[in-house]
Amino acid sequence: MRREKNRLAAQKSRMRQTQKADSLHLESENLEKENAALRKEVKQLTEEAKYLSSVLSSHEPLCTGLAPQTPDLLYTPHHSSYHHQHIAVPHYQH
Repeated sequence: MRREKNRLAAQKSRMRQTQKADSLHLESENLEKENAALRKEVKQLTEEAKYLSSVLSSHEPLCTGLAPQTPDLLYTPHHSSYHHQHIAVPHYQH
């Protein structure tokens, strides 16, 4: 009777260990997928930031509304309709 009880307890223990290992494996796979998705998003955002930086750099010489740089306001408000027509910024999807 004692041996049978011990055998069942050992079997249960092995089953719990297997379930725990399976659970950890699934969690690991999910975290790897999430990590890959986040890395992809970082890459896209970095590319977008570089693009927007280049758009700004190429726009600055054309912009006549630049004010002296102050901590509160880098650019004065623009009221001409032409001003925003010469900048084409694509919409990014995330």
